[in-house]
Amino acid sequence: MEIWPGSAYPLGASYDGTGVNFAVFSEVADAVELCLIDDDGAETRIALPEVDGFVWHGYIPGVQPGQRYGFRVHGPWDLRHGHRCDPSKLLLDPYAKAIDGEMTYDPSLFSYDMDRPVESALGPFAPRAKEAGGTFSQADAAAMSGAGPAPETEAELPRLDSLGHTLLSVVTNPFFDWGQDRAPGHEYHESVIYEAHVKGMTMLHPDIPEEVRGTYSGIAHPVMIEHLRSLGVTAIELMPVHQFVDDFTLQDKGLSNYWGYNTIGFFAPHNGYAAHGTRGQQVLEFKGMVKALHEAGIEVILDVVYNHTAEGNHLGPTLAFRGIDNAAYYRLVDDAPAHYYDTTGTGNSLLMRNPHVLQLIMDSLRYWVTEMHVDGFRFDLAATLARQFHEVDKLSAFFDLVQQDPIVSQVKLIAEPWDVGDGGYQVGNFPALWTEWNGKYRDTVRDFWRGEYSTIGEFASRLSGSSDLYEHSGRKPFASINFVTAHDGFTLADLVSYNEKHNDANGEGNNDGESHNRSWNCGVEGETDDPEILALRRRQQRNILSTILFSQGVPMLAHGDELGRSQRGNNNVYCQDNEISWVNWDLDEADEDLLAFTRRLVTLRKEHPVFRRRRFFAGAADHGGESDVHDIEWFAPDGTHMGEEDWSNHEARSLMIFLNGQAIHEPDHRGQPIRDDHFLALINADNDDVAFQLPGEDHGAEWVLEIDTAAEIVDPGTHAPESTLTVAGRSIVLLRCGLVTSERPPSGSAHG
Repeated sequence: MEIWPGSAYPLGASYDGTGVNFAVFSEVADAVELCLIDDDGAETRIALPEVDGFVWHGYIPGVQPGQRYGFRVHGPWDLRHGHRCDPSKLLLDPYAKAIDGEMTYDPSLFSYDMDRPVESALGPFAPRAKEAGGTFSQADAAAMSGAGPAPETEAELPRLDSLGHTLLSVVTNPFFDWGQDRAPGHEYHESVIYEAHVKGMTMLHPDIPEEVRGTYSGIAHPVMIEHLRSLGVTAIELMPVHQFVDDFTLQDKGLSNYWGYNTIGFFAPHNGYAAHGTRGQQVLEFKGMVKALHEAGIEVILDVVYNHTAEGNHLGPTLAFRGIDNAAYYRLVDDAPAHYYDTTGTGNSLLMRNPHVLQLIMDSLRYWVTEMHVDGFRFDLAATLARQFHEVDKLSAFFDLVQQDPIVSQVKLIAEPWDVGDGGYQVGNFPALWTEWNGKYRDTVRDFWRGEYSTIGEFASRLSGSSDLYEHSGRKPFASINFVTAHDGFTLADLVSYNEKHNDANGEGNNDGESHNRSWNCGVEGETDDPEILALRRRQQRNILSTILFSQGVPMLAHGDELGRSQRGNNNVYCQDNEISWVNWDLDEADEDLLAFTRRLVTLRKEHPVFRRRRFFAGAADHGGESDVHDIEWFAPDGTHMGEEDWSNHEARSLMIFLNGQAIHEPDHRGQPIRDDHFLALINADNDDVAFQLPGEDHGAEWVLEIDTAAEIVDPGTHAPESTLTVAGRSIVLLRCGLVTSERPPSGSAHG
């Protein structure tokens, strides 16, 4: 087959209409073979003829989109220096735009003899690896149970060919008719994010055709888009859609890696979510989904996993990076490079000080923005990305690259601001461009509504934008992504129905998942027919949803929480690709009411800028303290301003908040001052009813009831200044004083 020198840039397989340029980085390689795989699985090997700057490359005329391929890398097997080249392994292209097939368990995927003794599985480096900070996860321990050590010399390699048992890279066609597609461009403070799983969202929806359920086309179906649009969310945050693989330990149990935090292809849409084919069709289908969501005004944010790969620890399979240049791609234990330094709990971490790793990540991010038109990213275990050396450093090279990149710096950047390494909890410490999943918000709101002592002061700080976390670095309230539930942990319905996790279906003896959930079952564990407990659980769900939607910052909802979705008490459904984790669209009356209530909350937030300020309230950060402009005021239930004694009362669970709609002091897009109605939020997390005395006429002449989480149907009555209003135990009442005349529709439904 004819091959030309080609170009070292761009990396990957680039189709130009007449042929394909192939380019792959490997500093350690002695030679690299391009392997073309035909429809029958037969292989044609072609040595890449050129190498420039450690990039091996060649151009083959006549190759077309849909062609499957891989690489075989010839080079040293030298564990004492961290090198693991094994040309018997067919390797994925790290820049593959599409991936075909599945990884099936076979000894050929491993570069060691699976029958070697278990006793020496960790090898002589294990104690030093531990001392140097290397960690071994539960998954690693399971993998070790049936595996021996890797050979120390190249002569000991088993040389089993992995072709037929591994994934294959696919040449793709870059051309797509985007038409008039444009990013919706929602500003952060206007955003409402909806975290969702591509498969779980649509698998049980009766109005979506079976052949597209669980796929990108399912998300793009008009029924699903209408649900998102009517809910009022501005962005869907998709759990991992980069190509991932199932762990062998899960396959042995008949389970799968449902969540997808096991990436092997950073440019390729996961082929398991494709309805129409995996030879590049998944790329077109993904683009079609984005285009449809954009037409509905909904942004697409991707949950991305750049902190580790699916190759696992030193006993994992050789699929791509390990066989291409192990020491360049992975962080190895300094004095024991046969082992991986792991701050992710998955067996490995990418080497964030290597320029080729940084290039891979930045190229991937730019590709998803420019070619796939996504609108932002949520970075899994983002603290690991900041570990250029040992510590988390917000001045690391990765943050510098993002800051100066003209494309990546302009999209939404959301950090999960922690990892499992030393000093990994970094809430509030990310650089200026970044927003963060606010774990302190989650914990505080959960504690407040389950009735914990000494929570009212921090609850007030979280409700008012967490200025104590973000203002010091020049960031705004929207740096805080406010959430109480997410994919990891209880659903909202389960948070108020279970005190303990119930993860037996995961096959780990209920030892997996978080044990300290800050949940409260309202009196009975799990399912019950008790009408009082069911009513209290519904009220608690409304309380938490109201808190999220009326807090300063960016609200995030987990898919199905607006429908009362339950996982039967399982708080770690990472391996449950079934009805335990899928969204149930068979709604009863209570579910329909919760959906209507959530829509009402989102509508109120959208209509009233007082709930979505771009700037922090004036005054001190602690307790959202008051100031001369009176943009926010805090009252005790008796109508007096809260003093230090009120804030320090460890039994206090009730407060009243005045939001001054005439003191927002922010310009709109035309430079005009923003004005809104005044609001009073009467919040009672106590078990008993509490009488609140409303403030005087200087705060509002007449108050209209907008929300009462204790009432199934709300009577929008009016309340006079200084009148007394009794708020039921564990509930919120929201009152509005109308000051602004506008063309907006009335704020709505009778459901409270």
